[in-house]
This record gives sequence, C-alpha cells and structure tokens, in this order.
Amino acid sequence: MLQRFFIFCSGADIDILEQCSPGEQTKYAGIGATVFFTAVMAFIASAYALYTVFDNYYSSIFFGFIWGLLIFNLDRFIVSTIKKRDNFFDEFIQASPRLLLAIIIAIVIAKPLELKIFEKEINQVLLEEKNEMTLVNKDQLALQYSPSLEVLSAEIVALKKEMADKETSVNELYETYISEAEGRKGTELIGKGPVYEEKREKHDAELAALQELRNTNTEKIKAAEVKMETLSIDYQAKVSETQPVIDGFDGLMARVNALNKLPWLPSLFIFLLFLAIETSPILAKLLSPKGTYDIKLEELENSIITWSAQQAQQRKMILQTDISINNRVYGDIAEEDELYEYKRKKARELMQLQADAFYKKQQGII
Repeated sequence: MLQRFFIFCSGADIDILEQCSPGEQTKYAGIGATVFFTAVMAFIASAYALYTVFDNYYSSIFFGFIWGLLIFNLDRFIVSTIKKRDNFFDEFIQASPRLLLAIIIAIVIAKPLELKIFEKEINQVLLEEKNEMTLVNKDQLALQYSPSLEVLSAEIVALKKEMADKETSVNELYETYISEAEGRKGTELIGKGPVYEEKREKHDAELAALQELRNTNTEKIKAAEVKMETLSIDYQAKVSETQPVIDGFDGLMARVNALNKLPWLPSLFIFLLFLAIETSPILAKLLSPKGTYDIKLEELENSIITWSAQQAQQRKMILQTDISINNRVYGDIAEEDELYEYKRKKARELMQLQADAFYKKQQGII
C-alpha cells in the first residue's frame, strides 16, 4: 500500500509499472518518496514563514498545506515529464528547464527553514537593530522639541542673570553707603550725614526694585519650567507611542535581512542540502538506465502516435476520394442541356426584375 502511494507520487503509470519487475517498482517508489518528503519539507518551511507573517497557527498551517500541495504537484509533474532517451545529452537538454525550476523551489523551501534554524542569531541581530533604531528614534524626536527647550532654557538663564546683575548692583550700593557712614569712601566723614542718606535712599530704591524683579522673574522662570516639563512629557509620550513600532520590527522581511547579515557559509550548506533533495528525483531519473517501464511506456506512446497518424491519413484519403467523386458528379451535371435552359430562363427573369426596380427608383428621384 505504501509502495503504491509512493509510486503514485512519482507520477508513473501504475498499470504499466505493475507489469515490470519488483526492482523497477522499487526505483519509482524511491523517486516518489523523495517527491513526497520534499513536499513535507515545503509544508513545514512555508508554515513557519507564514507564521512569522500572520502570527496565527491555523492560518499558517492552512496556507502552508496549500503551498506543500503546490510543490508536490510541481515535483510530480517535473519527474513524470522526463522521458528516457537513447542519448544522455538529449535527456539533459530535456531536463534543464526542470532543473532550473527545481533550483528555484529549493531556494523557496530552504529560506524559511534557515530562518528557523538560525532563529537565535537572527533575534540577536534584530535586538541590536532595535536598540539602534530606538536611539535614532529618540534623537529624531528630540529634534522636534530641542529648539523650544533651548529657547526656554536660555530664557531662564537670562532671567537669572538679570536678577544676579541687579543683586550685584544693589550690593555695590550697599557697600557705597556703608563706606560713607564709616568714612572709608566718599566724603570720608564718619557718621550718617546728608550724603549717607542720599546713598541709602538710592540703595533702598534699588533694593525694592530688586525684590520686585525677583518676584517677576521667579514667576517667569516657573512658567518656563512648566513649559519645559510639558515638552518633556510630550517627548516621552511620543517616544512611548513610537516604541511599539520598533518592538514589532521582527517580520519576515526583517528576519530575511537579518539572516543576510550572518555568515553566508552555513546558509549555503543548507541551501545545497535542499537543492540536493529537490533535484534528486530528476538526477535519479537522468542517471538511471533505461528500464522496462521506460520501454513499455515508449512502446505505448509510439502505438498511440502510430494509430493517430493512421487515423489522420485515413481521414485525408476519405476527403480526397469524396472531392474526386464530387468533381465527377458536378462535371456530368454541367453537360446537361435541360439544366442549362432552366438556369438561362431564371437568369433572364432576374435581370428583368433588376431593370424594373432600377426604373422605379429613378422615377422616384426625378
């Protein structure tokens, strides 16, 4: 039962193969088993690849099964259409398009399995790329907020400097009127005279202005700090909003690109393995000697071709004979006087009707 199933997978004619030796049946069962297990590997590879896309087991298994059936049908078609000939070069020319198709199928099958085999290494590459993308994303988002933050920061520095300069000026005035009272500067008279009072009033006025400036600038600084905090919160919210996009950067294309960044030698060996699996039925068919199955199949095909040619030739002869008979019949009829007089009479009547119709039409025009 299993052998019969594998023979079906090989695309061979079961009725003809049953007339062949057990060794011939085993050969085609082996070819069919290779076709079947290649389709199984295609199913596994495509199911995994589709799982990375859909992230759903049922969808991945369903479409993977469809893809496995497609590969099975293609391989079965490729193997069944290779006919054994007496010249190996002719067989190779016949199989070359199928070999090319087998190479393409091997690439398609091998790539998803490479993604699974090197999953840990790919995850490491993706993690590094995600970290780099996170830093780049933060820098790009910061460019949207940096100008406003720099303006507010410069404004705060200017306000603080204005208060510091004013405080320095008030301290200098303080030192001036104290030095006047102690007689160290100014009039150099000890005591609180008119000059002292004048300088003290000037200091007190500047001190009041300083206090008012402090109150005003402190409010402005607080408002600027609130704006900076708001911008910082907006920036963090934007980073949090865009981070899931970066975290989800692990789709099929991202994994393929990450795989291409890994050393190429292991991937090459895996590809060669699947290439050998995919082309093995074709190579087995090419390298195997011409067996009894091939002889019987060729004999059956030749008999059908011969029968078809005979039928075509027979139809051609029937047509030629029928044409010859018709020519003789119509030739004999053409020599009869009765038929000639009848057609002459009808032709005269037809010409009279045409003349009458033309005459009536010309009258209508005039």
